[in-house]
Amino acid sequence: MDERMISEFVTFLVVLDPLGMVPIFWAITHQVAPVHRRHIAVQGVFTATLILIAFAFVGRGFMELFGITLPAFQIAGGILLFLLSMDMIFARQSGLRSTTDSEQEEALHKSDVAIFPLAFPLIAGPGAMTTVLLFSDRSEGTLRFIGTIGIMLFVLGLVLLCLLAANRIMRRMGETGTNAVSRLLGLILAALSVQYVVDGIHGSFAVAGG
Repeated sequence: MDERMISEFVTFLVVLDPLGMVPIFWAITHQVAPVHRRHIAVQGVFTATLILIAFAFVGRGFMELFGITLPAFQIAGGILLFLLSMDMIFARQSGLRSTTDSEQEEALHKSDVAIFPLAFPLIAGPGAMTTVLLFSDRSEGTLRFIGTIGIMLFVLGLVLLCLLAANRIMRRMGETGTNAVSRLLGLILAALSVQYVVDGIHGSFAVAGG
C-alpha cells in the first residue's frame, strides 16, 4: 500500500473504532439473546455499509450543489474529526459518536436496534460520513475510488468481527481496556485531522492563487 492508502486505512480504522464500538453495542444489546445479537450486528453493519457507499457516490454531488469546494470541506472535516478525537481521548460520548438520552431510551424499547441507533448514527455517523467524503474523489481515477471503498469495507468487516465477539471482548478487556485503545487511536486521529485542516488551508490558497 502507498502512503495515501495507509493514511486512509488508519483514518477509517480510528473513526469507525471497532473496539470502541463494542461497549456501546453491548450496552444496547446485553439483554438480547446471543443469536439475535449476532443478527443485529450483521444487519447493523450491512445497513451502515449501504449508507456509507451511497454517501461515497452522492456526497460530492451535494457539495457541488451547495458550492462547497474540497479545501473547504477538508477544513470543516478536519475540525469535525478533531472534535471526535477529543471524545475518544477523554473517553466521553458526545453527539458525534453516540446518541442522546431520549434516543437511547427509545432504542431500549425497540425490539430491533440494528438500524437505529447501531447503523445510524453509531457506525455511519458524522465522522464516518466525513471520512468517506474526504477520500472518495472519483476524479482521481476509478481504481483510486475502488481502493478507498475496499479499505472502508475491510474496516467495516473488522467492526462486524468485533461486534460478533462483543461478549468475549467485554469479558477479557472490559470497558477500561477498550477505552484505553480508543484513547490511543484518538491521539492518532487528532494528528490526522490537523493534517487535513493544513491541507485544506493550503488548497484554499492554491485555488485563490489560481
